[in-house]
Order: sequence, then C-alpha cells, then structure tokens
Amino acid sequence: MVWSFNENKISQQGLVTHGCGNNGWSGDNTRTSPEFSNTCDSHCSSLGKYKVAERGYSQWGINIKYLLYGLDSSNSNALKRTIVLHSWEAVTDEEIFPNGSAESWGCPAVSNNYMLKLDELLKASDKPLLLWIIN
Repeated sequence: MVWSFNENKISQQGLVTHGCGNNGWSGDNTRTSPEFSNTCDSHCSSLGKYKVAERGYSQWGINIKYLLYGLDSSNSNALKRTIVLHSWEAVTDEEIFPNGSAESWGCPAVSNNYMLKLDELLKASDKPLLLWIIN
C-alpha cells in the first residue's frame, strides 16, 4: 500500500509477491509461512526499510524497475542481491485468498497495472521515498 502522511491514510494499494526461498519460483508454497533472508542466492525477500532509488529497465512485466537500497541490517545486501521493485504478469490485481500470489526470487513484484500507478507516483516525487517490507 502507499501511505499518504499528509492525509494520514492509504492512498493506493495492490498485491505484492515475496520470495520463494528454496521452493520453485512462481508457485505459492510459502503463502502461509514466508521465509525471509538477507543472504545472497536465498531467493527470499528481506524485511525492513528500503530507499527507492534509480528507475531502470527490467526484463519483467512492463520493463520498469526501481533499485532498492536496504537501510537495515536485515536488508543491507539488497543492491548486491539485485533486489528491485518491478512488475510481473503473474501478480494479479484482484485478491486471490486463500491462494497465494506467485512467488518471486526475492524481489517485491506487483501487477503490471499497479506498477503503472507506482511509476507515475515515483517519477513525480522530488523527495526520497521509503519502501517498507513487513511480515
């Protein structure tokens, strides 16, 4: 979700996937018990705060990614692990409970439609933005 501190409310929301860990990517094996790690090649997402940084080309989704700089000890390897915010066709716009979303190799991935909204927001911002991954 995107939180508006000026309005003290959620301004946008969408589904996001987490890493698959030792399971095959694109399944939903860890939907009820996700694993988190800051270790390279763990294919896990990392908890904590990130600075959303440079926009670039992605091979996934709508071909847009944002670099993420881990700000906590729990995600300090994000850049080295190539953990980025990107879209992916496997992530839906609609709630799919009790099923889980397709799991990534550790990146927070959103639907293509939601990434279009986030991209407009991120491009328009003249201040650093924070992404916070919580369990």
